[in-house]
Amino acid sequence: MQISSRFTIAIHILTCIETFKNDYKVTSDFLAGSINVNPVVIRRLLSQLKAAGIIEVARGTGGANAARPLKEITMLDVYRAVECVDKGELFHFHENPNPKCPVGRNIHNVLDSKLDRVQRAMEDELGRISMEEIITETQQFINREN
Repeated sequence: MQISSRFTIAIHILTCIETFKNDYKVTSDFLAGSINVNPVVIRRLLSQLKAAGIIEVARGTGGANAARPLKEITMLDVYRAVECVDKGELFHFHENPNPKCPVGRNIHNVLDSKLDRVQRAMEDELGRISMEEIITETQQFINREN
């Protein structure tokens, strides 16, 4: 199981939007150059971030901005906006374990609550990290390079 790259790409998008907003028109082509992916991927993610109320996108002239203060946007918000988790469940459980097998018959009873706890712990931690924190730390790394 692995969370798709959509999540980290969306974080990258938001970080670029904030970092370059005063110097460049932050378009899907600009973002694609930083992330090194096809602009179509960027446009799809921008659409999802916009639908979630995380960004605003200017039509025609292009460009994107955060729709609300960065300290109010968490990694969990971004994750929920772009990840396609089935029914909100991070872990996809094999659906037909063999009921004739003692393990197959009981594995759901053992794992379901544990996997729920793991997912809640991950989501709790994502909810504690704001985009402001991500962007501030990124800027610190950029400043060290100069």
